[in-house]
Amino acid sequence: MTSSDALVRVATAHGVTTLTLDSPANRNALSTGLMTELLAGLAAAVADDTVRVVVLDHTGPVFCSGADLKETAAAYASGTVPAGMLGDVLAAVWACPKPVVARVAGPARAGGLGLIAAADLAICAEEATFAFTEVRIGVIPAVISATVLPRLHPRAAAELYLTGDTFDGRRAAQVGLVTTAVPAAELDAAVTRACASLVRGAPGALAGAKELLRRPAVTDLTAEIAALAALSTGYFLSAEGREGVRAFREKRPASWVPVDDGSGPVA
Repeated sequence: MTSSDALVRVATAHGVTTLTLDSPANRNALSTGLMTELLAGLAAAVADDTVRVVVLDHTGPVFCSGADLKETAAAYASGTVPAGMLGDVLAAVWACPKPVVARVAGPARAGGLGLIAAADLAICAEEATFAFTEVRIGVIPAVISATVLPRLHPRAAAELYLTGDTFDGRRAAQVGLVTTAVPAAELDAAVTRACASLVRGAPGALAGAKELLRRPAVTDLTAEIAALAALSTGYFLSAEGREGVRAFREKRPASWVPVDDGSGPVA
Protein backbone atom coordinates (compact mmCIF):
# COMPACT_ATOMS: atom_id res chain seq x y z
CA MET A 1 0.00 0.00 0.00
CA THR A 2 1.37 3.40 -0.94
CA SER A 3 0.98 6.50 1.20
CA SER A 4 -1.65 7.75 -1.24
CA ASP A 5 -3.73 4.64 -0.52
CA ALA A 6 -3.72 5.10 3.25
CA LEU A 7 -7.11 5.27 4.94
CA VAL A 8 -5.61 6.77 8.10
CA ARG A 9 -3.01 9.52 7.82
CA VAL A 10 -0.42 9.82 10.57
CA ALA A 11 1.44 13.01 11.46
CA THR A 12 3.42 13.87 14.58
CA ALA A 13 4.54 17.31 15.73
CA HIS A 14 5.25 18.87 19.11
CA GLY A 15 4.42 15.70 21.00
CA VAL A 16 1.04 15.27 19.34
CA THR A 17 0.25 12.46 16.90
CA THR A 18 -2.74 13.13 14.69
CA LEU A 19 -4.52 10.12 13.23
CA THR A 20 -6.70 11.41 10.42
CA LEU A 21 -9.49 9.25 9.02
CA ASP A 22 -9.02 9.70 5.28
CA SER A 23 -11.73 7.79 3.47
CA PRO A 24 -14.09 10.60 2.49
CA ALA A 25 -15.52 8.68 -0.46
CA ASN A 26 -17.50 6.49 1.97
CA ARG A 27 -17.79 9.16 4.67
CA ASN A 28 -14.95 7.66 6.71
CA ALA A 29 -16.95 4.51 7.34
CA LEU A 30 -15.42 1.96 9.71
CA SER A 31 -14.24 -0.56 7.15
CA THR A 32 -11.90 -3.39 8.09
CA GLY A 33 -9.07 -1.59 6.29
CA LEU A 34 -9.63 1.71 8.06
CA MET A 35 -9.95 0.08 11.48
CA THR A 36 -6.78 -1.97 10.90
CA GLU A 37 -4.82 1.16 10.03
CA LEU A 38 -6.30 3.06 12.95
CA LEU A 39 -5.23 0.32 15.38
CA ALA A 40 -1.73 0.31 13.90
CA GLY A 41 -1.42 4.08 14.13
CA LEU A 42 -2.61 4.10 17.71
CA ALA A 43 -0.20 1.31 18.70
CA ALA A 44 2.71 3.19 17.12
CA ALA A 45 1.76 6.37 18.99
CA VAL A 46 1.59 4.48 22.28
CA ALA A 47 5.03 2.93 21.66
CA ASP A 48 6.65 6.29 20.81
CA ASP A 49 7.85 7.97 23.98
CA THR A 50 7.95 11.34 22.22
CA VAL A 51 4.20 11.23 21.66
CA ARG A 52 2.22 12.70 24.51
CA VAL A 53 -1.23 13.19 23.01
CA VAL A 54 -3.22 11.51 20.23
CA VAL A 55 -5.74 13.45 18.16
CA LEU A 56 -8.43 11.71 16.10
CA ASP A 57 -9.21 13.88 13.08
CA HIS A 58 -10.88 13.45 9.69
CA THR A 59 -10.82 14.63 6.11
CA GLY A 60 -13.97 15.49 4.22
CA PRO A 61 -17.18 16.88 5.69
CA VAL A 62 -18.06 13.76 7.75
CA PHE A 63 -16.19 12.64 10.86
CA CYS A 64 -17.37 9.03 10.67
CA SER A 65 -20.56 7.47 9.32
CA GLY A 66 -20.29 4.27 11.38
CA ALA A 67 -20.02 0.72 10.08
CA ASP A 68 -19.19 0.20 6.42
CA LEU A 69 -22.58 -1.19 5.35
CA LYS A 70 -21.39 -2.12 1.88
CA GLU A 71 -18.69 -4.30 3.40
CA THR A 72 -21.19 -5.62 5.95
CA ALA A 73 -23.64 -6.71 3.27
CA ALA A 74 -20.86 -8.48 1.33
CA ALA A 75 -19.79 -10.36 4.47
CA TYR A 76 -23.21 -11.89 5.22
CA ALA A 77 -22.40 -15.04 3.26
CA SER A 78 -19.61 -15.89 5.72
CA GLY A 79 -21.83 -15.38 8.77
CA THR A 80 -19.60 -12.65 10.16
CA VAL A 81 -19.67 -8.88 10.01
CA PRO A 82 -16.78 -6.39 10.23
CA ALA A 83 -18.61 -4.50 12.99
CA GLY A 84 -17.18 -7.08 15.40
CA MET A 85 -13.74 -5.48 14.94
CA LEU A 86 -15.06 -2.18 16.24
CA GLY A 87 -14.75 -3.51 19.78
CA ASP A 88 -10.99 -3.79 19.35
CA VAL A 89 -10.78 -0.20 18.16
CA LEU A 90 -12.90 1.19 21.00
CA ALA A 91 -10.94 -0.78 23.59
CA ALA A 92 -7.64 0.47 22.18
CA VAL A 93 -8.74 4.10 22.27
CA TRP A 94 -10.35 3.78 25.70
CA ALA A 95 -7.33 2.03 27.23
CA CYS A 96 -4.70 4.18 25.52
CA PRO A 97 -2.36 5.38 28.30
CA LYS A 98 -1.99 8.72 26.53
CA PRO A 99 -4.77 11.31 26.32
CA VAL A 100 -6.89 11.02 23.18
CA VAL A 101 -8.70 14.03 21.76
CA ALA A 102 -11.39 13.73 19.09
CA ARG A 103 -11.68 16.67 16.69
CA VAL A 104 -15.15 16.53 15.16
CA ALA A 105 -15.84 19.03 12.42
CA GLY A 106 -18.77 17.23 10.82
CA PRO A 107 -21.45 14.58 11.21
CA ALA A 108 -20.93 11.34 13.14
CA ARG A 109 -23.23 8.36 13.21
CA ALA A 110 -23.48 5.00 14.97
CA GLY A 111 -19.97 3.55 15.42
CA GLY A 112 -18.45 6.98 14.92
CA LEU A 113 -20.14 8.03 18.16
CA GLY A 114 -18.47 5.13 19.95
CA LEU A 115 -15.11 6.40 18.74
CA ILE A 116 -15.89 9.92 19.96
CA ALA A 117 -17.02 8.63 23.35
CA ALA A 118 -13.90 6.48 23.71
CA ALA A 119 -11.70 9.58 23.46
CA ASP A 120 -10.82 11.38 26.70
CA LEU A 121 -11.77 14.77 25.28
CA ALA A 122 -14.04 15.43 22.33
CA ILE A 123 -14.34 18.86 20.80
CA CYS A 124 -16.89 19.41 18.06
CA ALA A 125 -18.23 22.14 15.86
CA GLU A 126 -21.63 23.39 16.97
CA GLU A 127 -22.84 22.70 13.45
CA ALA A 128 -21.83 19.01 13.56
CA THR A 129 -24.68 16.54 13.77
CA PHE A 130 -24.99 13.20 15.55
CA ALA A 131 -27.45 10.30 15.66
CA PHE A 132 -27.69 6.77 17.00
CA THR A 133 -29.37 5.43 13.86
CA GLU A 134 -28.99 1.71 14.58
CA VAL A 135 -32.64 0.96 15.39
CA ARG A 136 -33.66 2.40 12.03
CA ILE A 137 -31.72 -0.30 10.19
CA GLY A 138 -32.77 -3.13 12.50
CA VAL A 139 -29.77 -3.34 14.82
CA ILE A 140 -28.84 -1.81 18.17
CA PRO A 141 -25.92 0.33 19.38
CA ALA A 142 -24.45 -2.62 21.27
CA VAL A 143 -20.65 -2.45 21.04
CA ILE A 144 -20.48 1.33 21.26
CA SER A 145 -22.51 1.28 24.47
CA ALA A 146 -19.36 0.25 26.32
CA THR A 147 -17.95 3.74 25.74
CA VAL A 148 -21.08 5.81 25.07
CA LEU A 149 -23.24 4.97 28.09
CA PRO A 150 -20.62 6.05 30.66
CA ARG A 151 -20.69 9.47 28.95
CA LEU A 152 -24.39 10.07 28.26
CA HIS A 153 -26.95 11.23 30.79
CA PRO A 154 -29.41 8.31 31.25
CA ARG A 155 -32.57 10.12 30.12
CA ALA A 156 -30.80 11.46 27.05
CA ALA A 157 -29.42 8.00 26.28
CA ALA A 158 -32.92 6.51 26.30
CA GLU A 159 -34.30 9.22 24.03
CA LEU A 160 -31.44 9.18 21.54
CA TYR A 161 -31.03 5.39 21.39
CA LEU A 162 -34.75 4.73 20.90
CA THR A 163 -35.66 7.53 18.49
CA GLY A 164 -32.55 7.63 16.34
CA ASP A 165 -33.16 11.36 16.02
CA THR A 166 -30.44 13.76 14.90
CA PHE A 167 -28.98 16.31 17.33
CA ASP A 168 -26.38 19.04 16.99
CA GLY A 169 -23.08 19.81 18.67
CA ARG A 170 -24.60 21.96 21.37
CA ARG A 171 -26.92 19.14 22.44
CA ALA A 172 -24.02 16.67 22.25
CA ALA A 173 -22.18 18.78 24.82
CA GLN A 174 -25.26 19.13 27.02
CA VAL A 175 -25.81 15.35 27.23
CA GLY A 176 -22.14 14.49 27.76
CA LEU A 177 -21.25 12.93 24.41
CA VAL A 178 -18.62 15.60 23.76
CA THR A 179 -16.57 17.78 26.05
CA THR A 180 -17.41 21.06 24.36
CA ALA A 181 -18.92 22.48 21.19
CA VAL A 182 -17.59 25.61 19.54
CA PRO A 183 -18.31 27.52 16.33
CA ALA A 184 -16.66 25.80 13.37
CA ALA A 185 -14.25 28.67 12.89
CA GLU A 186 -12.93 28.17 16.43
CA LEU A 187 -12.56 24.38 16.32
CA ASP A 188 -8.88 24.18 15.45
CA ALA A 189 -7.94 26.73 18.08
CA ALA A 190 -9.93 24.83 20.72
CA VAL A 191 -8.20 21.55 19.87
CA THR A 192 -4.82 23.25 19.92
CA ARG A 193 -5.52 24.69 23.36
CA ALA A 194 -6.59 21.30 24.69
CA CYS A 195 -3.46 19.61 23.39
CA ALA A 196 -1.30 22.40 24.80
CA SER A 197 -2.82 21.75 28.22
CA LEU A 198 -2.50 17.96 27.98
CA VAL A 199 1.18 17.95 27.07
CA ARG A 200 1.78 19.79 30.28
CA GLY A 201 0.97 16.70 32.30
CA ALA A 202 3.58 14.09 33.21
CA PRO A 203 3.15 10.99 31.03
CA GLY A 204 3.02 8.60 33.99
CA ALA A 205 0.63 10.82 35.89
CA LEU A 206 -1.65 11.19 32.89
CA ALA A 207 -1.76 7.42 32.46
CA GLY A 208 -2.49 7.01 36.17
CA ALA A 209 -5.20 9.67 36.09
CA LYS A 210 -6.83 7.89 33.17
CA GLU A 211 -6.91 4.65 35.18
CA LEU A 212 -8.60 6.46 38.04
CA LEU A 213 -11.21 7.90 35.71
CA ARG A 214 -12.03 4.43 34.40
CA ARG A 215 -12.30 2.63 37.74
CA PRO A 216 -15.75 3.80 38.90
CA ALA A 217 -17.46 3.24 35.55
CA VAL A 218 -15.91 0.04 34.19
CA THR A 219 -14.66 -3.09 35.90
CA ASP A 220 -14.06 -5.44 32.97
CA LEU A 221 -14.39 -3.60 29.68
CA THR A 222 -12.89 -6.44 27.65
CA ALA A 223 -15.52 -8.93 28.78
CA GLU A 224 -18.29 -6.38 28.27
CA ILE A 225 -17.11 -5.58 24.76
CA ALA A 226 -16.91 -9.28 23.88
CA ALA A 227 -20.48 -9.83 25.03
CA LEU A 228 -21.77 -6.71 23.27
CA ALA A 229 -19.88 -7.59 20.09
CA ALA A 230 -21.63 -10.97 20.01
CA LEU A 231 -24.96 -9.25 20.60
CA SER A 232 -24.29 -6.74 17.84
CA THR A 233 -23.33 -9.47 15.39
CA GLY A 234 -26.57 -11.29 16.15
CA TYR A 235 -28.61 -8.23 15.24
CA PHE A 236 -26.63 -7.54 12.08
CA LEU A 237 -27.29 -11.13 10.97
CA SER A 238 -31.01 -11.04 11.86
CA ALA A 239 -33.75 -10.67 9.28
CA GLU A 240 -34.39 -7.09 10.36
CA GLY A 241 -30.71 -6.27 10.25
CA ARG A 242 -30.34 -7.63 6.74
CA GLU A 243 -33.43 -5.77 5.56
CA GLY A 244 -32.28 -2.57 7.20
CA VAL A 245 -28.88 -2.69 5.55
CA ARG A 246 -30.45 -3.44 2.17
CA ALA A 247 -32.92 -0.57 2.58
CA PHE A 248 -30.16 1.82 3.55
CA ARG A 249 -28.06 0.87 0.54
CA GLU A 250 -31.09 1.08 -1.77
CA LYS A 251 -32.05 4.46 -0.30
CA ARG A 252 -35.59 3.39 0.54
CA PRO A 253 -37.59 3.06 3.76
CA ALA A 254 -37.17 -0.28 5.49
CA SER A 255 -40.12 -2.66 5.45
CA TRP A 256 -41.24 -1.78 8.98
CA VAL A 257 -41.44 1.97 8.38
CA PRO A 258 -45.16 3.01 8.34
CA VAL A 259 -46.45 4.14 4.97
CA ASP A 260 -47.34 7.83 4.91
CA ASP A 261 -51.08 7.91 4.41
CA GLY A 262 -51.35 11.61 5.04
CA SER A 263 -52.59 11.24 8.60
CA GLY A 264 -49.34 12.31 10.20
CA PRO A 265 -45.55 12.33 10.01
CA VAL A 266 -43.71 9.10 9.27
CA ALA A 267 -40.83 8.42 11.68
